[in-house]
Amino acid sequence: MVRSNPVVAQVFEAFARHGEAHYGENVSQLQHALQCAQLAAEQGCADTMIAAALLHDIGRMLDPDGNAAELEGSDALHEETGAAALSRAFPAQVTEPVRLHVAAKRYLCAVNPDYVAGLSAASLLSLKVQGGPMGPAEVAAFEREPFFEDALLLRRFDDWGKRIGCPVAPLESYRPLLEALAAPAPSESAPA
Repeated sequence: MVRSNPVVAQVFEAFARHGEAHYGENVSQLQHALQCAQLAAEQGCADTMIAAALLHDIGRMLDPDGNAAELEGSDALHEETGAAALSRAFPAQVTEPVRLHVAAKRYLCAVNPDYVAGLSAASLLSLKVQGGPMGPAEVAAFEREPFFEDALLLRRFDDWGKRIGCPVAPLESYRPLLEALAAPAPSESAPA
C-alpha cells in the first residue's frame, strides 16, 4: 500500500493548523501560498517552481512563534526552517528557491532602489530584521548561487501573491503535484 509522504502530510497539517493566520499581510498564509503557486502555474513554470511557490513560507507555519519574534525585532529564519523541513523529501529545485527567497528580497533591494517602494508594509518590517539590503560582497555571492534566477522569480511571486479576493484553486488540488515531487514514502511493509 502506498502512503502519503510524511513531509507532504506535515505540510498539509501545517496549513490546516496555521493557514488562516495572517503575518501582517492582507491575506492569510494559505491564500498567499495559493496565489503564489497559481502565479507560477500561470507563468508556465516547472512543477518544482510551482511547489516552491506554494511552500516558500511553510517555515512560518512549522514555527508560528517565529512570526511573533519577527514583530519583536528578531529574524526567525523561516526560509531556513522551511527549506530544512522540505529537504527531507523534495529536490533542490524546490528547496533552494525556498531557502533563498528572503535573500532575493535583500538582493533586489540592493540592486533596484525602486523595488523597495513596491514592498508591502510586512515585507518592509521583515526586511529590517532580515539584514536589510545586501552589501556589494553579498550581492556578488548571491549572483553566484546555482538557484539565483529561480529565487528571484519566486520572490516576484511572493511580492505579487497578496491580492485580496483573488480566486485560487484549493490547496488539496496541489496534493498530487507534491506527492509526485516528493521522495517515495516508505512502504507499509519492507521486503524481508
